[in-house]
Amino acid sequence: MSHAENHGQMAEAGTMHVMKDPTCGCCGAWIALAREEGYDIEVTDVDNIMSVKAENGVPDDMIACHTATIDGYVVEGHMPFEAIEQLLEQRPNVAGISVPGMPFGSPGMGNDPTARYDVVAFGGEAGAGEIFFQVGL
Repeated sequence: MSHAENHGQMAEAGTMHVMKDPTCGCCGAWIALAREEGYDIEVTDVDNIMSVKAENGVPDDMIACHTATIDGYVVEGHMPFEAIEQLLEQRPNVAGISVPGMPFGSPGMGNDPTARYDVVAFGGEAGAGEIFFQVGL
């Protein structure tokens, strides 16, 4: 995976707050990759991760492993960092983006450069969900 080229954009976005189950190893792997990419990360272990998802408006069909927030957006699951960069650059009128489930090959889930999966936007102009970013296509 290539490192983000626009570290200034990440610094302007501020700290990414990641909420996860205390025993989740794949979440820890994603957090480590996010730090390597240059994100300032604050981690909160929570016993009821589903309540975090509900509080942040993550639709049931877009639930994934961990939930993060950055600069007013929700980032759900094993998100490719290119999608976060696009979100922060374009600033669409959406609540957040999600990689539903836990696709093999996504960051923290094997990091396979040949993996194919979708990043889905939700809330705001995206309504119940629309493709925001595609990986491997």
